[in-house]
Amino acid sequence: MYFYAQIDGMQISELEYFIPVSDKDQLYLKRFQPAERKGVVFMVHGSVENGRVFYSTSGKGIAPYLAVHGFDVFVIDLRGKGKSFPAVDKNASYGQYEAITEDIPACIDFIKNTTGHQELHLMAHSWGGVLCLSWFARYHSRARIQSMVFFGTKRKIYIKSWEKRWKVDLFWNVVGTTVSEIKGYLPAKSLRFGSDNEPKQFYKETNQWVYSNDWIDQRDGLNYPQALKNLNVPPILSLTGTLDTVLGHPYDVQFLLQEANAHDHRYVEVGKKYGFKHDYGHIDILTHPDAPQDHFPLVLEWLNAHNQ
Repeated sequence: MYFYAQIDGMQISELEYFIPVSDKDQLYLKRFQPAERKGVVFMVHGSVENGRVFYSTSGKGIAPYLAVHGFDVFVIDLRGKGKSFPAVDKNASYGQYEAITEDIPACIDFIKNTTGHQELHLMAHSWGGVLCLSWFARYHSRARIQSMVFFGTKRKIYIKSWEKRWKVDLFWNVVGTTVSEIKGYLPAKSLRFGSDNEPKQFYKETNQWVYSNDWIDQRDGLNYPQALKNLNVPPILSLTGTLDTVLGHPYDVQFLLQEANAHDHRYVEVGKKYGFKHDYGHIDILTHPDAPQDHFPLVLEWLNAHNQ
């Protein structure tokens, strides 16, 4: 599907693609294409989410914001999420391993072939950043990654608080494990855990990393920190909100940068005490109506600086 949108007085093209990754599974890829392209950005959402965290039907969000400023933006709905099909149900047997080794590589190959660009920026929200780093550890030679931008991205939750025990240990871990065993998948939407449901295998693999000191693949044993230590990890801009006290706690977000061997990075906590208009949480750091005037310009500045 192809149509035009008028956003902030600028005309951009919006396109939709479906990319097959198995005999029955197709990924949905949303594109925001500027009239003149100066760079390419690929966006990956997190667990119990879909790509809509990056854009709205009314043309708001960081994806159309960057397109207006000259970036060709592609947003994935990971397998079974959003408009990808078939939707997650008890028959979904794939996990985050497939996202890392099949979904993300298929989209990046498609983006390179479609745009003719061999270089691009990776942008992710929450667990999507872990998937991007895991992809890079395996397939870094498949594309030149100019930079990465993460919002509220952590791998393990180290902080201890009553809020963490309530939200993560009880609801996410205990309730999530129990319900996913009964239903055959995690019905996150009905449980109000997130905006999209999660395959049982994806949930199990994610949960193991959240609670483990080791970032090691459960399928083939790849030690991701060890692999990244031997690579030149791209520059990373990592942002989290001052109200993101569990899912993107500043300590956990910064620890991932160390674990990923990200020597060239910038960490930004987005809140009033740091000069921003608002204190942001895990989701509204991307969806707040003031974000385009508050901290999105900082992201744009980062991409422009690393768009060489």
